[in-house]
Amino acid sequence: MTNEFATLSDFRALLAGAALADADMFAAASEHNMQLTKPPGALGQLEDLALWYRSWRGGDNTEIAAPQVIVFAGNHGVAARGVSAFPAEVTAQMVMNFQHGGAAINQIARVNGATLHVVALDLDQPTQDFTQGPAMSEDEFVAALQTGWQSVDANADLLVVGEMGIANTTSAAALACALLGGAASDWTGRGTGVDDAGLSVKTQVVAEGVALHGGQGDGLETLRRLGGRELAAMAGAMVRARCLRIPVILDGFICCAAALCLAKTQEGALDHAVAGHQSAEGGHARLLEALGKAPLLHLGLRLGEASGAALAIGVLKGAMACHASMATFAQAGVSDS
Repeated sequence: MTNEFATLSDFRALLAGAALADADMFAAASEHNMQLTKPPGALGQLEDLALWYRSWRGGDNTEIAAPQVIVFAGNHGVAARGVSAFPAEVTAQMVMNFQHGGAAINQIARVNGATLHVVALDLDQPTQDFTQGPAMSEDEFVAALQTGWQSVDANADLLVVGEMGIANTTSAAALACALLGGAASDWTGRGTGVDDAGLSVKTQVVAEGVALHGGQGDGLETLRRLGGRELAAMAGAMVRARCLRIPVILDGFICCAAALCLAKTQEGALDHAVAGHQSAEGGHARLLEALGKAPLLHLGLRLGEASGAALAIGVLKGAMACHASMATFAQAGVSDS
């Protein structure tokens, strides 16, 4: 299953025909949950997470033993417009840091028992400046989707996707603005920490991109026009996970902007995904609301690189441990009435 699609039309068909949650397994898991030694609903959102996870994994799959974290990296043509506090060269430098184990995501993945993969996408060939034309040709876009698709480990039982790419908050803001409406200023934040002058430039760039490409197609076409290779790769990985019935934890603003493009292309495209956290990037809360995803964590993070979602692996592991290993009333000899 490494070359399931060759064209964007093929990918849309895969997305439209992707797997659904197992309603029978959800019902069985719900019945089991009601027998555990606790008052109904006492574990709150952990109970909902356990039922959701089992409905996607099926069978007796209750332990999360092989989570995978993938960080995709790409460079953006709009970086040349001065939308970031850092130069584009930082993308490649951070990829090396990931590979040498020196980044925050290395530590967070390790303590949560996750395998980390770092995938750089043509860093020496930035996407086109989307204020001048589409960020990617269709062939480039499909290639990035394929990279994401092929990067998913079929043996993983949970997937977290993240990104690294100077100027990619600009791309994410443009996607959110184009697909959800509002002014560019509603979605454009400080990203890596631009000053007021930099924020003004960044907002203008987002507005120009949306004026040129907004309303030109569905979510995937919008992603081709305003996105980046790493955002496209995240989208490809999310869809591959859906086809393999691997639940997904979404990361921050940029990851959720890529996810939004799937949701705007196919209803229910993100049913297999939960939001790991709400980041400090201004538009993320509104984006999560539009996606209908309540964040598991709210820690004020704005790092990217899958850090918040990887932290949430521990929450989901805790939910599944309680669901699988708590005694039932019958086992404990405790009355449930």
